[in-house]
Amino acid sequence: DTHAPAVEQAVPIVTTMAKAYTRGRGFDGNIPNDETAAVITTAAARLAANGAQTSTTKGTAHSSRELRSFFTGWTIAEQIVLNRYRVRAL
Repeated sequence: DTHAPAVEQAVPIVTTMAKAYTRGRGFDGNIPNDETAAVITTAAARLAANGAQTSTTKGTAHSSRELRSFFTGWTIAEQIVLNRYRVRAL
């Protein structure tokens, strides 16, 4: 699997970001609950899928492939989940 090293690097990065965003809520120590783990999985997949973290086009004279997906922050769905645990100022 060509993405395995990227995924192994992305998961702890995104986990740390999620824990910081929620100020530790949604975690039991360093273990995320199921909802937070789902956010970590989807965000880490985006981060790992495009190591360059920019839009790129690769190709030959006969075909090309564009990579447009990269991690630019939490998606709306991820934010909805994380905001359930986030501590906000009143």
